[in-house]
Amino acid sequence: MDDETFWDLIENCRRRTPDPDERVAWLCGQLAGGAAESEIVGFQISLDRVLTPTCTWDLWAAADRIMGWCSDDVFFYFRLWLVGLGRDVFERVARDPDVLAEVPEVTRLAGRDREDWDEEEWLAWEELDYAAGQAFTQVTGKSEEDFYGAVEAQGGVDPELLDPAGERWDANDDEQAGRRLPRLSVLFFGDR
Repeated sequence: MDDETFWDLIENCRRRTPDPDERVAWLCGQLAGGAAESEIVGFQISLDRVLTPTCTWDLWAAADRIMGWCSDDVFFYFRLWLVGLGRDVFERVARDPDVLAEVPEVTRLAGRDREDWDEEEWLAWEELDYAAGQAFTQVTGKSEEDFYGAVEAQGGVDPELLDPAGERWDANDDEQAGRRLPRLSVLFFGDR
């Protein structure tokens, strides 16, 4: 699957509903409803490829700054959430994580206690990583293990295994965060 087809699917699911579970169900339906096994696997490979440029310490620090803490799993789910924002926002944030300060889903969280965030406000979309696997098992009757074997056989690389690019730094350091993420640091200054 090429990037245009991948992003068309993401954009179409975005237009259908803001609910992440409904989006995944729609994606599964699209993938299972006529796509060949290789196209379903291709969706996962495209997703994994698209995620690669977002595996940076600067973006990890931005996620940490916003959410107050960010483990490797949370960072991966955050990056999947970025995909759900659509290609334009995704690519802008991949180039400059401080662009997150312009994203409405982020700005509405500023100044609020994280304990008051609703579950759907958390910046994570873990389920996106399972859409192709669910469609694959539905269409082929094969196992999830078979799906991941097919992804690997077609040259897919698990983006969770990548080391972040760039220099690791402490998002809790307000002075450093102010230099590296100036707009986000205004929104989430000392907000630990």
